[in-house]
Amino acid sequence: MILDTRVAQVLDGVRVLDLGSFITAPYAAMLLAEMGADVVKVERPWAGDPFRAFNGGLYSSHFQAHNRNKRSITLDYTKPEAKAAMAALLASADVVLLNVRPGVEERLGLGYAQLKDRYPGLIYAAITGYGATGPYAERPAYDNVGQSLSGWLSMFHQGTDARVPGPAVSDALTGMYAALGILGALVERARTGLGRKVEVSMLEATVAFATEPLGRLFASGEPVPFYSRSASSQSFIVTCKDGLRIGLHLSSPEKFWQSLVQAIDREDLLKKYPDRSTRVGSYDALAIDLAQAFASQDRAYWMPRLEAQDVPFAPERLLQDLAEDPQVKHLGLFYETIHPQQGVVKAAHRPVRFNGDNRSDFLPPPTLGEHTHEVLLGLGISADEIEKLSQQGVI
Repeated sequence: MILDTRVAQVLDGVRVLDLGSFITAPYAAMLLAEMGADVVKVERPWAGDPFRAFNGGLYSSHFQAHNRNKRSITLDYTKPEAKAAMAALLASADVVLLNVRPGVEERLGLGYAQLKDRYPGLIYAAITGYGATGPYAERPAYDNVGQSLSGWLSMFHQGTDARVPGPAVSDALTGMYAALGILGALVERARTGLGRKVEVSMLEATVAFATEPLGRLFASGEPVPFYSRSASSQSFIVTCKDGLRIGLHLSSPEKFWQSLVQAIDREDLLKKYPDRSTRVGSYDALAIDLAQAFASQDRAYWMPRLEAQDVPFAPERLLQDLAEDPQVKHLGLFYETIHPQQGVVKAAHRPVRFNGDNRSDFLPPPTLGEHTHEVLLGLGISADEIEKLSQQGVI
């Protein structure tokens, strides 16, 4: 039997032009790159994507996080001298990605109406904050704006503390939905030969992700209480004697509640909370009882007891602890690549496996303009023409 050792690059042969900045479009492009697409990141000379300089220099961790497996070229496509090179890039592309306010793309000469007839097979993905039209359309939008307007932040933040915890949510969701839309358009193009305009807004993406709370709201007509999801799913985060925490998710099967009670040796709770409806309705009181029980012993004491009773649980990991988790190690979630100038770059492999293969360590994040000559030469632009573009400040 011959084993197939080829890396699974299911989008091999698909070229994506990433004209985006910050997170939404670059993240969508990176998701496609992790599946094997040739992503060419087109940046303005000298500065490039503003995320490059987010914490100094031109290779910030923020930029690295959203730009792996890409090639970078510098091209000031606002200049007339860049017109031929940009046309060659567009002619070579299957997908073009932008995240700008509505109308900006037309001013750049890159509007869908300006390109669709010239490049009929091109999939044009436009990401906005609020959609192409409407009273908010021209407002600036970043992640916390999307979280706030969509109702998402209201489900995770209470009180008057002005600080917002956690990573970007709306940005990431928007990038994921954009990548999903692009994949759908690629499948359609395989049948029809024609491209498609794919539009995703941060507002719509974040609203769409709230499927369960919206379902409850629409079904009941009542506002969704802050802890309703965790109450109905019987989810808890308990702190043990040593300060370490355990996440529990009992869901609806009765067996998991009974297993938990046995694991913590608290059969008295069976009488206090005799059925699921009582446990859901008494979520606050039950949380206190469980917190007190787990506070009596260290986490190392509780974990084998929970596992022996088949309780759905996990130790709460800090990001810096993930690499040492046995399951994370087994799955091979993380990898290292080495950039010739920037050194080691660490990241997580794609979460999607094809025939068991999750390898996605194709290229480290590029330095600004690292692949300009390589890409332009591949388009048939001569070395003399490239030198002229350089002298003109176009690349």
